[in-house]
Amino acid sequence: MKALLIYPEFPDTFWSFRHALKFIHRKASSPPLGLLTIAAMLPEAWEKRLVDMNVESLRDDHLRQADLVFVSAMSVQKGSVKEVLARCKAAGVRIVAGGPLFTTDYDAYRDVDHLVLNEAEITLPRFLEDLRNGIAGHIYTTDEWADIRQAPIPLWRLVNMNRYASINIQYSRGCPFNCEFCDITLLCGRTPRTKERGQIIRELESVYASGFRGQVFFVDDNFIGNKKKLKEEVLPAIVEWMERKEYPFSFNTQASIELSDHEDLMEMMVSAGFDVVFIGIESPHEQSLAECSKIQNRNRDLLASIRKIQRAGLEVQGGFIVGFDHDPVTIFDAQIRFIQASGIVTAMVGILIALPRTRLYQRLKKEHRLLDETSGNNTDFATNFIPKMDYDLLINGYKKILKTLYSPTHYYARVRTFLREYIPPDKKKMPFRFRPNYLTAFFRSIIVLGIVGKERFHYWRLLFWTLFTRPRLFTQAITLSIYGFHFRKVFQKHFQGSR
Repeated sequence: MKALLIYPEFPDTFWSFRHALKFIHRKASSPPLGLLTIAAMLPEAWEKRLVDMNVESLRDDHLRQADLVFVSAMSVQKGSVKEVLARCKAAGVRIVAGGPLFTTDYDAYRDVDHLVLNEAEITLPRFLEDLRNGIAGHIYTTDEWADIRQAPIPLWRLVNMNRYASINIQYSRGCPFNCEFCDITLLCGRTPRTKERGQIIRELESVYASGFRGQVFFVDDNFIGNKKKLKEEVLPAIVEWMERKEYPFSFNTQASIELSDHEDLMEMMVSAGFDVVFIGIESPHEQSLAECSKIQNRNRDLLASIRKIQRAGLEVQGGFIVGFDHDPVTIFDAQIRFIQASGIVTAMVGILIALPRTRLYQRLKKEHRLLDETSGNNTDFATNFIPKMDYDLLINGYKKILKTLYSPTHYYARVRTFLREYIPPDKKKMPFRFRPNYLTAFFRSIIVLGIVGKERFHYWRLLFWTLFTRPRLFTQAITLSIYGFHFRKVFQKHFQGSR
């Protein structure tokens, strides 16, 4: 059996980092972890090939040579998914589809030959057994949660690691919180399920053996969901492994804001090599947080929590939302003030959208407020429901946020705020590892940002300020300058398309 695994293309979005990746000659941020894990679960005798359309083109001969095509995608990839499915149909090859997009919106893909939904550790073996017996069905689903201790190591040999800026691995699934707009608990449940420490070390070893060195992203939706196990087992094992291997990786992940309440946990994460954490802040408006059940963010000084995390040695990236029913007309200026004060440089601000089957989607459906389907990209200048706020006011207010936050003046000011607040790890405990792409990115940034770019005054001002006041953070200053270039490119395209 010849299996072709296809990962559809991402549009040019906030998180694609497409324009930033050019500075280090990489094609995509990271390889498709889900499909690589699926590949490891397929029979060893099968011939397997993976085409990541973010780094290479899907050719007709790829489809002609395949007996089965496996497609996995997130909702933001649905445009490319439509193209992939049409090409598979035209080539007459059977399609097996799964992943978040198909699991939450399977009714829209009834023409797919086989829908293997939910967690593949449970549904894929059932499909493969029926396939062997010649009775493969149309939909495979489950209401059970998988034991992820049984998950295999991803089949890294199917990808060229040199095409990617970072590599993904997964430690846990599930989030103990239940935010109304989020589909994570729908996909992964509310009880965090974790891998064993030996399992994580073996996965790190597999990435190390591939020759990759650099950033590794723990894709967990809430890395600190099981704090006790992290502190007592997993992080100590990672610390020991990183010391033994002389720190080949840096780690980033996602967590909830109460990370700031656990200084010992932050210290251990930094010792293990973590330097970036994404946190869903959503809103500085208390009533909006209450509306969406963001209980972990309520009744706390969010700015103080963010500063504690930054001073512990972790850069905070943040998610923010406008369009809640309880948002006042002042929310746009409030978001700008909060984000500027926080020093969160990578601040993804989006308009609230109702993802299929979420609690928000179900509530708005009952209220007869749902509109067209969503693109899955919450940085589009649109939403898929009737907001309480005047629609034009919401869209124009959102545009004001983006124009302000990512203007060179405000963006570079935010970088300086972060660099002042951030306390890097002791260099004796965490030695700096020079990588060749640092030099490539630096020289390219001089040309693109320092000579050609309209932001050149801000760029040089930041570089000299960093050299004289925070020299250890010079690499971060360059990296964040390049990120800003990407963000401005993305939003400029959005503004041009909305005219």
